[in-house]
Amino acid sequence: MSSPVSIDKPVLALVGPTAIGKTALSLLLAERFNGEIISVDSMQVYRFMDIGTAKVSPEERARIPHHLIDIVDPDAEYDAASFVHDALLAISDIHQRGKVPILTGGTGLYLRSLIDGLFSEIGHFLEIRDKLQQRLLLEGSNKLHEELSLIDRSSALRINVNDTHRLLRALEIYQGTGKPWSEHIADHQLQRKSRFSNLLQIGLTCDRKLLYQRIDLRTRLMLQAGLEEEVRDLLDRGYKPELKSMQSIGYRHMNNYINKVWEFAETETILARDTRHYAKRQYTWFNNIADLLWIDIQNQDSIIGKIDQWISLDFN
Repeated sequence: MSSPVSIDKPVLALVGPTAIGKTALSLLLAERFNGEIISVDSMQVYRFMDIGTAKVSPEERARIPHHLIDIVDPDAEYDAASFVHDALLAISDIHQRGKVPILTGGTGLYLRSLIDGLFSEIGHFLEIRDKLQQRLLLEGSNKLHEELSLIDRSSALRINVNDTHRLLRALEIYQGTGKPWSEHIADHQLQRKSRFSNLLQIGLTCDRKLLYQRIDLRTRLMLQAGLEEEVRDLLDRGYKPELKSMQSIGYRHMNNYINKVWEFAETETILARDTRHYAKRQYTWFNNIADLLWIDIQNQDSIIGKIDQWISLDFN
C-alpha cells in the first residue's frame, strides 16, 4: 500500500449509483458550502464523451468550478493511480483557495484508492495472461466469467462480463498467486490508513424501483439527446470500438446498434438493463467503503443538516 498523504482540512464525498441525482445535489451543496466539485467518474475524464457519461453541462461548470472532467482523450490510459494523483492536486488547489473539495461520482474504485491509498502492485504473470487471452478468443467472456464466479464470487459480482480487461486480470491474479483478487483487497483493507482526518462521506440511496425508473428515463433521454451522433463522431475521429473507453456502458451499446447487431428498440432495452446491473455493482463497491453514511436522496434536509453540523465542528 502506498503511503497516504495526510490531509486535515475538510473534504466532502457525495457518492451513489448512476442516475440517482448526484449532479443536481452537488451543485446545490457547492453553492451552499463554498465548494468546488471533483469528479469521481472513470468516464467523465474523457473528452468528446458527453452524452453517454451524463457529463455536467458547460453552464453547470460555469456555475461551479469542476475538476477532472475532459482531461484526456478517449484513447489515453487513465486508471485509479492517475485519478489519485490528479485528485490530490485538485484537493490541494481547492484548499489553498479556502474552499471545500466535494468529491462527486459513482466510481467506487477511484474513491477507495484515494481514501485508503493504492495497492502494492500485484505482479503480472505473462504466460498465464497469454493463455487466458487465448481462452477468451476460443471460449468467450461468459465462460471465463462463470469460472471466476466459482473461484472468486466477490470479484465476479463487481466485474461485468464484458469488462474483459479486469476479468482476465482477476483470473491471472488467482492463478498466479493462488489467492483470489478479493482476498488481496480484504488484506489491503486490514492494513489501510486513511489519508483524510476530516472526511465526511455521504452515500445517496433511494427506493430501488424509483432508481430503476430514473435509469430508464436517463437511457431514453440519452438516446434522444444524440448518443448515436456522439458515437459516430468518435468513430470519425479515429477512436476504435475496441478502446477501453468505447467499451463502456452506452458506447458499447451504440456501437452494436451502428454495426446493426441490434435494432434501436433492442439497444434501448439492453442499455437500460445493463445500466441497472451497473448500479447494483456500484452499491456493492460503496458498501465496502468504511464510514459511508447512507441518506435517501429525497431527504435533502437531512443531508444539508449533516453537512452543516460537520462544517460547524470544523470551524468552531
